[in-house]
Amino acid sequence: MVAESRIVQHVAQHYGNEGIADRIIAALRAVNGTETPITVDALSVLDHFHGRGVAATQELVALLTPQPGERVLDIGSGIGGPARWIATKCGCHVTGVDLTPAFCAAARALIEATGLTDRVDIIDGSALALPVPDGAFDRAYSQNVAMNIEDKLGMYREAFRALRPGGVLALSNLCAGGDGAFRYPVPWAETAATSFLATPARMRADLLAAGFEIVSFRDTTEETLPATIRNRERLQRDGLPQLGTHLIMGERLREMQINSALNQEEGRGRTVEALVRKPG
Repeated sequence: MVAESRIVQHVAQHYGNEGIADRIIAALRAVNGTETPITVDALSVLDHFHGRGVAATQELVALLTPQPGERVLDIGSGIGGPARWIATKCGCHVTGVDLTPAFCAAARALIEATGLTDRVDIIDGSALALPVPDGAFDRAYSQNVAMNIEDKLGMYREAFRALRPGGVLALSNLCAGGDGAFRYPVPWAETAATSFLATPARMRADLLAAGFEIVSFRDTTEETLPATIRNRERLQRDGLPQLGTHLIMGERLREMQINSALNQEEGRGRTVEALVRKPG
């Protein structure tokens, strides 16, 4: 328990810093004009804090297929970009849970700025002890969160508990690939001490052990790699853009994103997309 508490503290410190929402809004208006409206589309280059940005969110939504009026759970919601986007585009209510206080504060500020306080809410909490009732959600998703969680079976069991019978969970996970030494720092960890990558086979086994039925399970590395390489080449050639997710974590994100891309190019990391169902 003590070790787990230390990991949680390290993860929150890794991601957290003050003034994220103010920084994002100021940068957006500096580029697009002081009167630019703060909308989910305007924010989409800034607040989808995972590999390939809003394009990856759109792909996950196509897998999850949330319907108007449904209740959707975002496990590891960060600053809430996908939650706001899904609530707006799909007409559902999204609850996000994240353990980084600075991310939750930024998410709430941006929810208010986009006028979505009736459609999106954010709860401080851990994926290993979701502060939500049993069976409260029709659908759930998690994007690039499991890398920080050692007890992945515990995470999947909590998602299972939170879903109603027949509910589905969509996952986009970075998994372990070959045996080579992983490059650090990466966006989710400065060192291996807070990085926990499972193999695709282990991911599948843990989902089944949690009680889920597998609807689909795909290694998407070859599909996503060209875009990953293009982004890495842009970062190495041009540096960070004016508007981008580096506004969340600072200029150190450039090195982290380059290392993450190289890990995938060199076979050390694999991207996996899964849809699983709670029986019933």
